Amino acid sequence: MKKFLIFIVVLVVFVGVAGYAIYYYGTNLASHKLMDAVSTELEKSGQTEEVKQFIENDPELKKFVEEAKSVDESSLPFTTKEEATRVLVKKVGVTKLLDIKAQAQDGTLSKEEVLADLQGKLSEEELLALKVIAYKELYHK
Repeated sequence: MKKFLIFIVVLVVFVGVAGYAIYYYGTNLASHKLMDAVSTELEKSGQTEEVKQFIENDPELKKFVEEAKSVDESSLPFTTKEEATRVLVKKVGVTKLLDIKAQAQDGTLSKEEVLADLQGKLSEEELLALKVIAYKELYHK
């Protein structure tokens, strides 16, 4: 009986560790694939400049992104695109992110809806970190 209990405990610990490893590496893999796909698509289509112009022409979006100019990056939860993508995949989900992308391209989703959705799922610090990354990407700083 004692050996059986030890076996069950070891099995539960092993399954728990394996589950965590799959979850961690799965979200990393998904975040890398998503980041690669978005970067490649923007570069191939030349939409990076269009996005920059869209932000420049919209005072609300410009203000939103420019809040990142004077932020102390040492206090942010993440500072790279890869880390940001990982957080977005974990908190928002790949399916929801792809859905947001499709709806935004179709014009059926407004920027207010996107911001409201993200604000509901991310902390203020995470949103600020996203602003900093977007600012650096757009203005190559």
